[in-house]
Amino acid sequence: MYFNYLGSILNANNKVNIEIAERIAKGNRAYYASAKLIKSKFLKKNTKMKTYKMIRPVITYSSETWTLTTNDENNPHIFERQILRKIFGPVRIDNIWRIRNNMGIDKLIEGADIVRFIKAQRIKWLGHIQKMYQARPARKLLDWKPMGTRPVGRTRQRW
Repeated sequence: MYFNYLGSILNANNKVNIEIAERIAKGNRAYYASAKLIKSKFLKKNTKMKTYKMIRPVITYSSETWTLTTNDENNPHIFERQILRKIFGPVRIDNIWRIRNNMGIDKLIEGADIVRFIKAQRIKWLGHIQKMYQARPARKLLDWKPMGTRPVGRTRQRW
């Protein structure tokens, strides 16, 4: 069970895959709204990248709260690379045109991919919480120490 709060999907299991899928769908809508600019042959790549940088916040909205697994990291990577392939276009090697591979795209953006951006946002948010007054609920949660101990060894979870 999940619900939408301030444009962000929350659920009891703290799974973010539904939220990421919804954000990517919204990012797709933003991309197709500006697809003519990104596919234009008259604009420079820098201008197209600025257009993409206006789409990226649509995807990363409320990403400070996400706990990303490896599977969750792949979906934003895939979305970003699709757009970057449209921006940078194919590459010509020995008179043969082919699409750019992932390593080529990573070199072009110099490691500034969307997952690193999300992780940087999370660190910024942590710094913001640490500067908060001690009585604020977010700061209380950061400083909270649970009582009791966990059982030793592996425990079997029952669903």
